[in-house]
Parts: sequence; C-alpha cells; structure tokens
Amino acid sequence: MAKKVLVVDDEKLIVKGIRFSLEQDGMEVDCAYDGEEALRMAKENLYDMILLDVMLPKLDGFEVCQQIREFSDMPIVMLTAKGDDMDKILGLEYGADDYITKPFNILEVKARIKAIMRRTSAGTQKKEDSKVIEAGDLKLDCESRRLFILGKEVNLTAKEFDLLELLVNNPNKVYGRENLLNLVWGYEYPGDVRTVDVHVRRLREKIENNPSEPKYVHTKWGVGYYYSQN
Repeated sequence: MAKKVLVVDDEKLIVKGIRFSLEQDGMEVDCAYDGEEALRMAKENLYDMILLDVMLPKLDGFEVCQQIREFSDMPIVMLTAKGDDMDKILGLEYGADDYITKPFNILEVKARIKAIMRRTSAGTQKKEDSKVIEAGDLKLDCESRRLFILGKEVNLTAKEFDLLELLVNNPNKVYGRENLLNLVWGYEYPGDVRTVDVHVRRLREKIENNPSEPKYVHTKWGVGYYYSQN
C-alpha cells in the first residue's frame, strides 16, 4: 500500500516541489497551506508522515503539532527556516519526531522520511509480536501502545513510549544518551543527544509526581538514564 504523506507549508512552490518528488517515489501526497487546514486533514486522515512548516497562517506549526499529539502519534517532521537551536528543541518539545532546516535538499528530505517510515514499520512489527509489560505501578500494553499508571492511562507520543518501553524492559540497566539515540531513533538519525534529554524530561513530566525527584526514570550522572521502581 502506498505511503500517505501530508505536506504543510504556506509557500506553494515548496509544497509543489515536495509533492512532485514524493509522488515520483510512489507516495500519496495531500497538501495544506495553513495550520487550521492541516489540523482538519490530520483529524480526517491517517498519514504515515506529516511534513509541517513552523511559520504558518492561522495556527503555527508548533500549535498544530501540539494539537495533533492530543489524538495521534503519527510521525511529524518540522520544517523550519530558522537555524536557531531553540527552535529545533522547541519543535521536539511539542512532540515532533524530527526537524529539517530550510533551505533543504529534497534528497535529504526523502531520505529522512524513508528512515522514519522504516523505523515506524519496524515498531509496528515489533509491537505485534510483543505483550503487556507490568512493572510495579506501570503497565505498558505494547500492542495498543498504551501506558497505565495505577490503572490510570497516561498519553505518550510514539518516541516517549519507545523510550519507556526500552528502559522498563531492561530495569536498572544504564543507557548512555548516544546509545539511546541509536536504539530509539536509529543510527541514521541526524539529530544530537539533546533530543534524548528533551524526551526524558517530557516523559518525566507525564509519568512522575515530582519530575525533579523521579520514581521511575532515573539519571546516572555523567553516564545516562535507567528505569528502576523503588
């Protein structure tokens, strides 16, 4: 089945170029030119990938990304014209899976899309083979990709779930940030280890009563992160 992509940018020439290139690779491409239209289409369709520009009319890309994350974990790649690191990290804070800085090479965009789609497909295959993991207060249903703490569901993004699943499956094993980046995001991922720190912080904000004194995901200073429940 053809992969389905939503391209969101208010610059129609950019959208046209990306659409043409992806369709050449056999993908099905929808287009949106403002934030409200993008959000509506994301609610009405199931996409394998959303390419989402930051600077958009009506709702900006960060707002769109944040609202999509309330109902879906479909992969989102932010397109940003700014080279500022804070913009990139901010994009990840809102639940984006990756970012690409403009001006970009369309071949790089296609390579990044394919890498993320491969990881997503592998994750789907993996979850079909897996089970329910219970660890103290935590219950991870790996088939439906849902987390429950003391019976209450906690909504996680795809990467947050992958990260927690890896740590919970290997209690007390300390993973370095570089190692986590490779295992969860893949060796082809061009981002740096700050991506891991952002996701750990966001994960703690969702699952810990007091994120500064974590009960589940702990830091081994100078080494990395590990799961333990006292």
